Amino acid sequence: MWPFSSSPTVPVLRLSGPIGMATPLRSGLNIGDMAGPLERAFSSSKLPAVAIVINSPGGSPVQSNLLCKRIRQLAEEKKKKVYVFCEDVAASGGYFIAVAGDEIYADPSSIVGSIGVIAAGFGFDKAIEKLGVERRVYTAGKSKSILDPFMPENEEDVARVKAVQKEIHDVFIGVVKERRGDRLKEVDDELFTGAFWSGTSAVELGLIDGISDVRTKMREIFGPKVVLRLVPISSGGLLGRLRRMQRMEQVVGGLSGAVSRALTGACSSRFTDDGSRSLTDDAISTLETRMLWSRFGL
Repeated sequence: MWPFSSSPTVPVLRLSGPIGMATPLRSGLNIGDMAGPLERAFSSSKLPAVAIVINSPGGSPVQSNLLCKRIRQLAEEKKKKVYVFCEDVAASGGYFIAVAGDEIYADPSSIVGSIGVIAAGFGFDKAIEKLGVERRVYTAGKSKSILDPFMPENEEDVARVKAVQKEIHDVFIGVVKERRGDRLKEVDDELFTGAFWSGTSAVELGLIDGISDVRTKMREIFGPKVVLRLVPISSGGLLGRLRRMQRMEQVVGGLSGAVSRALTGACSSRFTDDGSRSLTDDAISTLETRMLWSRFGL
């Protein structure tokens, strides 16, 4: 518990960024990094409440599920009520985590929802054919090269991916139905299409419980003297930040070359000799993260 405070104190945990993904300057939201902060948030105050602020466009369905489960486990163990507040966006995996809350609030202009599963890529088979490049792949197992971007699309591969997506989508839908229950006010065909809505529309659909922000709602519930305490999330210390900043400089400096190599199909190892991520990986990770946010106009 925080010392020297006689006022009611609500721990506030901010979950910001893509889920599971990583960029050179910061790792994505994942259960490994968030286990400690979650534990501290649920153990640092006698007040039976924890506030979680979410600003995430989604990402890994596995990490989303693990984070959602852990929040619920701690809420039940510590007998705490969880209040979730959506900022710019709580979509896809971001909304998956949000439903761990007993109550969910958002700004009128927040983007909420996107209850779906997506996989995207590019096909370079015609490009390398024009360049006179011959693709050579050797596998043990006929499906090992599934969705290879340098080979023509295979209907059997697409059907397999869609089947997996449906299973993942069903898990997502099941969690939303379990957590939101009778508060959902629309038919499945509308809510679970992958569409997203503003905070105002999300209230009408039952995806969230109201329009508010963390400070306003906590004062409304616990009085004007309530203290909001931000739970720190470790970022690896000064040395770790300096290393990531140095890595980012390398990525920015070599970004155009990395993208060029990826588009022309140049052969390069995914990892360097010492097992670390390659420059190309860092560049692609940064681009993927940027694209994830841009889907929601951010």
